[in-house]
Amino acid sequence: MIDKILRDYDRTHTLNARDIHYILEHAEEASEPLFEKAREVSDRHFHKKIFVRGLIEFSNYCRNNCFYCGIRHDNAEVERYRLSTESMEAAVKSGVAMGFKTFVLQGGEDPDFSDDLLADWVRRIKRIDDEAAVTLSVGERPKSVYAMWKEAGADRFLLRHETFDEAHYGKLHPRAMDRTRRIRCLEDLKDLGYQVGSGFMVGSPYQTTENLVEDFLFLKRLQPAMVGIGPYVSHHATPFKDFPNGSVELTAVCIAILRLLFPKANIPSTTAMQTLAKDGRNRGILAGANVFMPNLSPSAVRRRYALYDHKAAFALEAAENLEELKDQIASLGYEIVMNRGDYTDKE
Repeated sequence: MIDKILRDYDRTHTLNARDIHYILEHAEEASEPLFEKAREVSDRHFHKKIFVRGLIEFSNYCRNNCFYCGIRHDNAEVERYRLSTESMEAAVKSGVAMGFKTFVLQGGEDPDFSDDLLADWVRRIKRIDDEAAVTLSVGERPKSVYAMWKEAGADRFLLRHETFDEAHYGKLHPRAMDRTRRIRCLEDLKDLGYQVGSGFMVGSPYQTTENLVEDFLFLKRLQPAMVGIGPYVSHHATPFKDFPNGSVELTAVCIAILRLLFPKANIPSTTAMQTLAKDGRNRGILAGANVFMPNLSPSAVRRRYALYDHKAAFALEAAENLEELKDQIASLGYEIVMNRGDYTDKE
């Protein structure tokens, strides 16, 4: 059956709901031919190049209480921090010196970090390197705020929808959070001209195969420039502490499905993959991922941005180990490149 699905893909260049459901339900059987096809598609568009983005986790304060997240508002164990402007600029300058051309500002939905200050940070990054791309990953805001950040120079925005199914969304989030609002934010971002990224967790509590199929179908409608997924990883101080972690193997299969659905999209191999498996990052790349995000945050705060337990952020996930990362990626037959790697839908 998987051979037929892939033959049909060669003809149609897409997968339908039935195809996706079959692959997910027969992941072990389907994985190797699927990975081979995903690598073929990825290599055709990216020529065995892996783009790197410098990740700066600038605040672990968050107004939200997502049941799976280690920096949720009600977790009293978290040692909260918020980077100063000077620390952010130092991290960017360090990244520029290493050759980074994309910087990702990621933080919780910090109620005391002003929208105007983030706009100022975007302008400051552009003054440090006017050719650098700036990606924001800071959650839900009014369209007017997204517009202000775009005017300041922000290029991209990452906002994972986490799950499209409304009932499942309600099981992962408190009642104050609304799936419809999140989808509207993604639509607003696209309307404003951002390169928009979304994504979901694989193996989150209560997730079904049908939920995952819905996630893929939603993304087909959204047509994102980026898709970030990772296995669910538990955190000991959340309501979901006793749920098992997601599967690296199934996540790799999902990355491969994404690559077939979105041949030109930027798809990272995420830190969550590396947290659950020593070769998790490599598995993501060999399944069709083309992006990796080394951590540029000051080393003193990296352990505090703990969305889940045992986060891999100190070995090759740390930007200061970039040369060793390049060597390991080269051993897979791929090359780390430092340019912006903008999404384009042109041939």
